[in-house]
Amino acid sequence: MQEFADELLPRKDWSAVRELRKAKRAELLARRTALSFHDRQRYAESLTAHLLATLELRPSGVLGIYWPIRGELDLRDYARRYIETGGTAALPVVVAKHAPIEFWQWQPGDSLRRGFWNIPVPAERRVVAPDVLLIPLVGYDAAGYRLGYGGGYYDRTLATLTPRPLSIGVGYDESALATIHPQPHDIPMDWLVTERRVLRIARRAV
Repeated sequence: MQEFADELLPRKDWSAVRELRKAKRAELLARRTALSFHDRQRYAESLTAHLLATLELRPSGVLGIYWPIRGELDLRDYARRYIETGGTAALPVVVAKHAPIEFWQWQPGDSLRRGFWNIPVPAERRVVAPDVLLIPLVGYDAAGYRLGYGGGYYDRTLATLTPRPLSIGVGYDESALATIHPQPHDIPMDWLVTERRVLRIARRAV
C-alpha cells in the first residue's frame, strides 16, 4: 500500500486532511488516465470476473452502476449480464448540487442525454431503489473507506437510503492507500473489488 502522508495528522485538522486528499486524488487520477485503453479493458475484464465469481446477486434486484469517466473501469458488461438474468440496472443521476443522487433505470440501447459534468444519463426518468451499488473509487484503504472526486454525492446518498444498499467499491488495485483519513461523513464500503482481489469489509450478505 502507498503511504498517504509521512507525518501523522492531528485528528481534527480537517483543512490539512482535505489538502492531502486533494493532492492524492490528483496523483491517482493522473496515474490511471495514463493507462492505455488496452490495459483498462484488461483490468475491467479481470474485475468483472471477480464480481461474477464472488457475488451471487439476486436476479430480481436492482443493481446501481456508473457510466465510466476519467479512466474509470468500464463495468457495463457486468450490468448487461445481470440484466440478462432478469435483474434491473440503474445509473446515478445528480438532480441537484449537494443533494443525494437518484438512480434511473437503464439498459443497453436506451436513449441518453448529458447530465451533471456531461456524464451520460438516461433520457427518461425512471427512479428505482438500488439493492446493490457498484461505486467507483479513486483510492481506498483497508478499512473500506473510499476516496472519490470530493463532491460527497455517494456518502450523502448512502446516508439517506433506507434500507441502505450493499456498497461495493470498485477500482484499480494500485490505488490502495494506508488511510484516506476519513472524515465524519465518510461511509465505508461493504466490499472492495479490484482487478486483483476481493476484500470483504462488512459481514453483510449479498
